[in-house]
Amino acid sequence: MRHIAFIGLGSNLDDPHSQLQRAFAELGRLTETRLLASSSLYRSAPLDCPVLPDFQTHPDFVNAVAKIETALMPQVLLQALLSIEHQHGRERTFRNAPRTLDLDLLLYDDVQLHEHGLTIPHAQMHLRAFVLRPLLEIAPDISIPGFGKAESALEQCRDQVLDRICDAV
Repeated sequence: MRHIAFIGLGSNLDDPHSQLQRAFAELGRLTETRLLASSSLYRSAPLDCPVLPDFQTHPDFVNAVAKIETALMPQVLLQALLSIEHQHGRERTFRNAPRTLDLDLLLYDDVQLHEHGLTIPHAQMHLRAFVLRPLLEIAPDISIPGFGKAESALEQCRDQVLDRICDAV
């Protein structure tokens, strides 16, 4: 059986634009998976990020969303996403640390799931313009199970600045 899933992509280290372009290609090469759509790339300031050592600031993020068709079940898909992150050199030194690549399973069909290590829909997606705007670009009428229309959620994120920096890959 085939499922539709949406993946959030983000990076703010080591040429984020290239990190996301490579990740789009890698998503399309996952077992029993096909990349259906990819959003434009968007730049945003870090959100909810702790102060770095020596009071450095976090670099801006580049974000996007991919739509895939997959036969992988949610936990297997999550493990595949974590493997791609690892291949990109992702280190989890502390919560919300700068990262080479972050891949979040945002939506999986109309599934609502909460288990250890995996929540679908992604727990914070309805609060993040950097997820909602690219999501709406590739799925304009999408709803978030348990929350409603993504377009309505984006209206609640008006104060979050987001710049489109590159058309869809």
